[in-house]
Amino acid sequence: MSTSQHPVALRLERIVGGDARLLALVMMLPLIDGVFPALILAGALNDPLGAVQVGLLIFGGSATVAVILAEMTGTPREQAAIVLLVGVPLILLAAVQAALAPAIGSVLDNVIITRFAALVILAIAAKTASATIGEYLPNPVVIIGLGLVASFDPTGATVVVMDDPALVANAVLAAAIGVGFALVIALGGPYLREYMDIDRFRFGSAVALGLLPLSMLGMAFGQAPLAALLVAGVFAIDLPLDRDSSDAADDSDTPASGMGAVTDGGGAGSESDDVDDSVDDEPDTGPYPGDDSTDTEGRAPWL
Repeated sequence: MSTSQHPVALRLERIVGGDARLLALVMMLPLIDGVFPALILAGALNDPLGAVQVGLLIFGGSATVAVILAEMTGTPREQAAIVLLVGVPLILLAAVQAALAPAIGSVLDNVIITRFAALVILAIAAKTASATIGEYLPNPVVIIGLGLVASFDPTGATVVVMDDPALVANAVLAAAIGVGFALVIALGGPYLREYMDIDRFRFGSAVALGLLPLSMLGMAFGQAPLAALLVAGVFAIDLPLDRDSSDAADDSDTPASGMGAVTDGGGAGSESDDVDDSVDDEPDTGPYPGDDSTDTEGRAPWL
């Protein structure tokens, strides 16, 4: 059940290959293509709950699940070690980008960069939902670049590093949530591969990503993206309840069939056996009465 055709994961696998490198690229891609700094500047990490939401959707999400369950090999402990190997630098880079965010934000128009950040999240959601749609959409790097050009405003430029410790803490929290999510997937891999439908989770996470920009733009969605992701995770788990009920139904039918077998071989069968035995116990009379054949003494052979 764990085989996935995740568009983003498949494209990155063709580029890099290898379990550790593929997971590193998938989880660090928001830091590389500018999505995470754009979310910081757009105010998506202003509170801890928003950081949890970003961590699950951006650093975790369906691409990370697809790579761990469908592409990675080895025992759960080995996969967890790879996740930690990728996760520690991820958390450090997230903290650095959050510390530099105020200096970057001083030369950008927050309203414009927020709109472009929402646009790039929508593009990622569309690419996650369908590889066909993703072929017609620009790369997130292109969208972020256009947003930087459109929002560039050097009049208020200041050199400020880490003037908001809470923002850095929220960025670290988001990265840590993403790494923790990946660890849970790696450790629970043997069960999730059997009972989880990755593609169903992929569509659900695409819906959650699609709601995130609406929340960023001030619409009344609140933590709806996080709720949508949790619902997607619940519906992606396919426990074998129907299979157990059908097995129970088969078991309930078994005694009836067994009784039929017993009846054939025991009840009615014994009656037929009695009939056969009564027939077999009769002496072999040979020719029927009235037959002209007699023995040498002139007697009929049944006498």
